[in-house]
Amino acid sequence: MRSFIREIENIHDVESAKNILFKNIEISNEIILAVEFAIEAHQNQKRKSGEPYVIHPILVASLVAKISNDVSMVISALLHDVVEDTEFHDSDILERFGEDVRFLVDGLTKIDSIREKELVSSESGKSLNKSAFSFRKMLTASIQDMRILIIKLCDRIHNLTTLEALSEQKQLRIAEESIVVYAPIAHRLGISSLKSLIEDYSFKYLFKDDYKNISSYLDEYENTMITKLSNFQDYVNNLLLRNGFNDSEFEIHGRIKHKYSIFRKMQRKGINIDEVLDLLAIRVIAKETIDVYKILGLIHLNFKPLAFRFKDYIALPKENGYQTLHTTIIYNNSIFEVQIRTFEMDKTAEYGLAAHWKYKLNNKINTDWIIKLDRKEAEIGDYCDFVRGDLFTEEVTVYSPKYETFTLPRGSVALDFAYAIHSDLGNRAKFAYVNKKKAPLLTELKSGDIVRIVADNKTIHRCSWIDSVKSQHSKKEMRNICNQRIKELNIQTGFYILKTILGISRENIEKFLIKHTLIDNISKISENETNLKLVLNEYIKNFVKPQKLLPIFQLQLQKNRYKLKNFKFKPVKILSNKNITGVHFDVCCHPHNGDEIIGVLRESGVFIHHKLCSQIDSIIQNPENNLEMVYIEWDIEDSYKYNLIVSLSNHRGALGEFLLYLSKLNIDILSIKTEKDTLSSDYTFYFDLEIESKEKNIDKIKRELELKTKIIQLTSRSDSYKR
Repeated sequence: MRSFIREIENIHDVESAKNILFKNIEISNEIILAVEFAIEAHQNQKRKSGEPYVIHPILVASLVAKISNDVSMVISALLHDVVEDTEFHDSDILERFGEDVRFLVDGLTKIDSIREKELVSSESGKSLNKSAFSFRKMLTASIQDMRILIIKLCDRIHNLTTLEALSEQKQLRIAEESIVVYAPIAHRLGISSLKSLIEDYSFKYLFKDDYKNISSYLDEYENTMITKLSNFQDYVNNLLLRNGFNDSEFEIHGRIKHKYSIFRKMQRKGINIDEVLDLLAIRVIAKETIDVYKILGLIHLNFKPLAFRFKDYIALPKENGYQTLHTTIIYNNSIFEVQIRTFEMDKTAEYGLAAHWKYKLNNKINTDWIIKLDRKEAEIGDYCDFVRGDLFTEEVTVYSPKYETFTLPRGSVALDFAYAIHSDLGNRAKFAYVNKKKAPLLTELKSGDIVRIVADNKTIHRCSWIDSVKSQHSKKEMRNICNQRIKELNIQTGFYILKTILGISRENIEKFLIKHTLIDNISKISENETNLKLVLNEYIKNFVKPQKLLPIFQLQLQKNRYKLKNFKFKPVKILSNKNITGVHFDVCCHPHNGDEIIGVLRESGVFIHHKLCSQIDSIIQNPENNLEMVYIEWDIEDSYKYNLIVSLSNHRGALGEFLLYLSKLNIDILSIKTEKDTLSSDYTFYFDLEIESKEKNIDKIKRELELKTKIIQLTSRSDSYKR
């Protein structure tokens, strides 16, 4: 495929473009008609390079033809820009080429319009969110026919080969979107030939110095590496011939690891390029699966293998259909990776889902991940997290006891596997069996592990584990049940705090709150002193009133009964109308600075618990007990900076209301940028803010903000993840 791309890069006229297309697809009247129609539709149009525009769709169609024999796909590639960029309409496509082509072109037109309208500077913090948003719409446009995605991948590759003609800002933006969205899609569809091309072209623009260094190394040692590969190939070739194989029964190909893959491995392992073990590799392709294992045996008998580098993806295939044996051996003091597979496996590995049309192979590609992501209720931030955390990462493949395949991000633990099966199983998981051995839920999984989950009959809240799981789906589900649980606890603690201050029953407190439309404040009382004081002031105003026979000083005494005093015992602050002599961290839960906490009043001392402490949970849930609570928070003088992206509907005063709300939360704004989403029906505005707060608990800030607006992303400025 790379030699084919190099050939395409050197084509700059229409006739040469047509010739390369006709070499890769059987010429028919329909194909000729489509080429002529594309030329007619795009006449007088030029690309940024000055070349006739029609060269682009013809070369995209050539790429599609190279990986697929589907005529409708090739014609759709030829016409993919016609509806958007010319005077012709989809009715013209339908009339000339039929419904199948019209449907594909319509899907491609939607994707193109999404991308073009969403280009922003690569320096913007919104870029990944925009890519995620674009990705969601791409899925919506292509969910009914995966051919749309395959054509779009080919379109993207040709655009990457011509980035030199664009501004640096657009080069960076397109390259970033390509490596974050398009390369992972190619990987999930099993099309490794397109994935590696997209990655290398994007790498060239995104990390110019690293690309230059790796290229220089490969150029300097290219002859040496080619010689090593050639000698090793000859040795293996002769080895197979000496052991009963014929020339016609196998092929051997050599390769040097592609540049972005080298860069990723150097970054992940923290190594230099000369420490990359699979820099040189050969691929042995045989006719039958049994021959593949025979060849593996010959390789291991005649070379010293590195046992920890052996992987059998034939017996245990990847979710994207990939099947190959991987082993690494030492030959002449050099390390080589050896990949062994059948010709059919080779076609699936190179062309993935496209091999279904090109070679009429059985479709072994799992596309459930696309269906899962097309849920209408999912938020744009979830898509951003998925793209950044799950789709754009290396994977492990594990199995259920029934040998169902599950692909998880590298570093996933047994609890991630539980959530991959079902959210309810993840919420109730107690422990796991990994390869039939009992294991904790935070046991990291390796490719090939067989995992069984043992579940409780009730939900288990593991809010401190959220950062310990790897997949974004696991994090989201755990965060959801924790937020719901904390909300329930906040309601209970709110009543207890008011009951302690006012000295009246829960029933009377509830009646008062409902009568004065303050019932919604009850869940905020334990986390926000402003809400507590608001409720108290309303109570005093309505129940402590001057009377004829009541002297003023007695009225003041009544008011003083409810006056909150501020107590500070490092590292917490307490508000109460009781006399507080000290604080004690209870031994059952050991809350750390920044955790969600509650304060239980006992004999003028406050005992501090984690809000999710199981020991005190049953006491809190019983409204009949005499538990007393106080308002408590961490007394932190430091301030913390966060990046916040929100969307606001375009109505008068929306921004002013939001900024006023931030002020009430004691959140300072350090910077603010804005952008309008012209695709939405009400012209939603996106605001990118840098904010500062004394609150360390980011989840608490998020809950407060979600009461007022839709959060796209909230991250700490100190996060290790960078753009």
